Amino acid sequence: MKKLDLYILKSFLGPLIMTFFIVLFVLMMQFLWLYIDELVGKGLSFSIILEFLGWGSATLIPMTLPLATLLASIMTMGSLGENNELLAMKAAGISLKRIITPLIYVSIIISIGAFFISNNLIPVAWNKIYTLRDDIGKTKEEIKIPTGIFYNGVEGYTIRVASRDKRGTMHDVMVYNHAKKNGNNNLTVADSGYIRLSPDKSNIIFTLYNGINYEEDNKVSYRDTSRTLQSVDFEMQRIVIPLENYAFQKSDDSRYGSEVMTKSLAQLRTDRDSLEIKVAGTVHAQTKRSVFSSNLAYTYQYDTTGKGKYAMLFPKDSLFKWSSPSIEQNATIEAIAKITMQISNLDFYERELYQSAHPLRRTIIESYRKFTLSLACFIFFFIGAPLGAIIRKGGLGTPVIISILFFVFYWVIDISGKKLANDGAISPFIGTFISSFILIPIGVFLTIKSSSDSALFNADAYKIFFNKVSDRIKKYRNKKRKEHEA
Repeated sequence: MKKLDLYILKSFLGPLIMTFFIVLFVLMMQFLWLYIDELVGKGLSFSIILEFLGWGSATLIPMTLPLATLLASIMTMGSLGENNELLAMKAAGISLKRIITPLIYVSIIISIGAFFISNNLIPVAWNKIYTLRDDIGKTKEEIKIPTGIFYNGVEGYTIRVASRDKRGTMHDVMVYNHAKKNGNNNLTVADSGYIRLSPDKSNIIFTLYNGINYEEDNKVSYRDTSRTLQSVDFEMQRIVIPLENYAFQKSDDSRYGSEVMTKSLAQLRTDRDSLEIKVAGTVHAQTKRSVFSSNLAYTYQYDTTGKGKYAMLFPKDSLFKWSSPSIEQNATIEAIAKITMQISNLDFYERELYQSAHPLRRTIIESYRKFTLSLACFIFFFIGAPLGAIIRKGGLGTPVIISILFFVFYWVIDISGKKLANDGAISPFIGTFISSFILIPIGVFLTIKSSSDSALFNADAYKIFFNKVSDRIKKYRNKKRKEHEA
């Protein structure tokens, strides 16, 4: 029996590892395509891009691991069924429950590991991603001076290059120096030249040949309106321009430590306690302001049941009887004004409460989501293993299609539940676990069907069933027709 368990484990772990990296690679390509505009043209080293993709792939594990578990379990049990190995095991008196027992233990280990990934790895990955994106965003694009136009991509300078040969040498170069912000009073004209960056990308160096530097003193006083023009001929001249934020610089990643996605379960629990106190204080303050506001000056105005201790204060018999139309009109206008003011206050209270309630909901949702990855892996195993035993198809054909359909169904529900919970339409618990609640009955149903060798996906079984239904309908119609003729 141990050999059989080892065989089943090997049959499962191989597809699991393979599908995990295939799915991760596909999702990472989508991740790269999403941020490609932020990466190109910045002169980033290969190590920085690789680090960005590495941390990005870590954030994709919540999508990759459940899908890999589902696909691997379908492929494993489907291959055993397709090769009649599953049939031979059952003929030997081994139940399906006993066959998948070693896989259940593996799925438990995967679920436990998924929790630690959600709690320890993914928060660090999101922190690194936030920091790297900010650092890359601050890095300016590489300097590429076009020909034939005035280029002002270098701060404090305007450059024009007439043409550039195959070796990269620039011809008919004009450099306006606006560093002193005194207008176009410093111009360098050269016959040719080339440009390069210093090794640390902190300076840009122009090397110009055969040119003239013109500099004009534009200081004009009341008595002396003359200007001084200085021109200097040169055979070679270097212009060193300091640059800022052209080289990628790593910064401290602790500045994003307050983001919800970058916190562990223990940190989220601490934040939740603080936010609950803040929300309770906000609700208490709003209630107090509502009670003692000028729009509802008397507390008995809240007693609308007529059964409380303020019931006798309301003249019920003469409440809507007025001595004159003008008094009724003034009372109506005053009531409408107070209602309008109270509605305005309630709108303000809603916005004020959102400022503290929304972070609390996000914190609660994220703390629950630390467990959803583990639960999803476990549920998908109990969907995939019975499903593979039923369809009896291995490889990457039918299992891939079924896995993608199930996963898309799960992911749409999960994202929708999270959004509704963030908006406060449903509770954070329901919004977080609604996808699991929907998939658990499916897993139970498939497990029961596979244990009883149900022909759930057998086309012939459905054909026989519909033929029986069709025959019964025909017999019923013939019976009715004969009764009508009689």
